[in-house]
Amino acid sequence: PAVSKNIERASKVISRLPVILLGESGVGKDVSAQHLHTESECSGKFISINCASIPETLIESELFGYQGGAFTGADKKGHKGRIEEAHKGTLFLDEIGDMPLAMQSRLLRVLETRQVNPLGSNVEKNVTFQLICATNVDLAQLVESGGFRKDCITV
Repeated sequence: PAVSKNIERASKVISRLPVILLGESGVGKDVSAQHLHTESECSGKFISINCASIPETLIESELFGYQGGAFTGADKKGHKGRIEEAHKGTLFLDEIGDMPLAMQSRLLRVLETRQVNPLGSNVEKNVTFQLICATNVDLAQLVESGGFRKDCITV
């Protein structure tokens, strides 16, 4: 009953505020995120990314995308980032507690401006998306130890 009540609460605010799902591994945070997306009024896709599974050197290009030739080995056509793919939909950042501090800052900027700037580009693209994050770590403790930005959990 408590989980159902919390999901109902989250459903009411998902279109206006980021939602964070906390809980141990295996409790259904991913399923809950998909349910929130399905029940919301957004028309776009559900884009899921596991922040712990992407090497720190690649997470920026994965989230924000890049313009062709932005760095050595970059596809000449460029790459649309996961944030842009989530336009008009839901971006689900699983294991957000493992996101590097620099990426937390860039993500906050996107949330504030609703614009994403791919690597190597001077053009900002407007994006509208719902944000759901999930973690099994104690974010308050991570904030205290300097591993997570406090303003990321109080947006």
